[in-house]
Amino acid sequence: MDGSIQKYMAFVKTVECGSFTKAAEQLSYSQSGISRMINDLEKEWKVVLLERSKSGVKLTSSGMKLLPYAERVCREYEKLQLEVDELQGLKSGLIRIGTFSSVATHWLPNIIKEFQKNYPNIDYEMLLGDYTDIEEWIMEGRIDCGFTRLPVRDEMDTIFLEQDRLLVVLPEGHPLTELQKIPVSALCEEPFMLLEKGAKAEVSEIFERSNLKPKVHFTTWDDYAIMAMVESGLGISVLPELILKRIPYRIVTRELEIPAYRNIGLAMRNRKGATPAVKRFLEYLQYR
Repeated sequence: MDGSIQKYMAFVKTVECGSFTKAAEQLSYSQSGISRMINDLEKEWKVVLLERSKSGVKLTSSGMKLLPYAERVCREYEKLQLEVDELQGLKSGLIRIGTFSSVATHWLPNIIKEFQKNYPNIDYEMLLGDYTDIEEWIMEGRIDCGFTRLPVRDEMDTIFLEQDRLLVVLPEGHPLTELQKIPVSALCEEPFMLLEKGAKAEVSEIFERSNLKPKVHFTTWDDYAIMAMVESGLGISVLPELILKRIPYRIVTRELEIPAYRNIGLAMRNRKGATPAVKRFLEYLQYR
């Protein structure tokens, strides 16, 4: 610590405590050390800062004028130290991320690539699962944060990231491809491939809102399996737009007549308690 800062802190803490002895205890110095630092400060500034007596110390008029400036310097120094400590923590670190496959495929590579430009020594551990898995991993402390559908349970902190549109997925040449926008009722006339596992997903909610029931022939959380089956003419589906980027399948997408979306966000147990590496990652995601 810089010598001048030590003296300023000794001055501020002595005024706060009203005695050299108490200030010494709090700053882990000897009582004589604190007294010496304040004497040095008075010599440097050519003023008397404190009136000493058997009952303790109190500020002189000069001390009163200079105390606010010394306090400000100490506060700024503490902020500086916090920043330095955080950056030191970011020389290395591990971020444990829970995610579902479309985010892992289409978002995370670019996010991590950009984040690594500033923090090249951070390591990553990625767990793939569905929304329910990710929430459970967060609550168990198995991951630091997780990409998931919002809303999540109340006790979690969240950052909203993006609204992802849901689209109808059809094999090439299917009669419904002639429509630009497809009514939900039309989806109930075909074998349906449902992307779902565990808790009800947004696709099921589309049908429930319309009081309709699809003819579900296949249910899975593997979006690529669904696209392969649709391509083979085994049925139709509704998938989030994010999944449908850069796909190797011969399939056609159409909008729903009544638009539907899923809200994607990042969830964590407690943002304040996150490690420096995770905090920086969250800040980057929020303002990317």
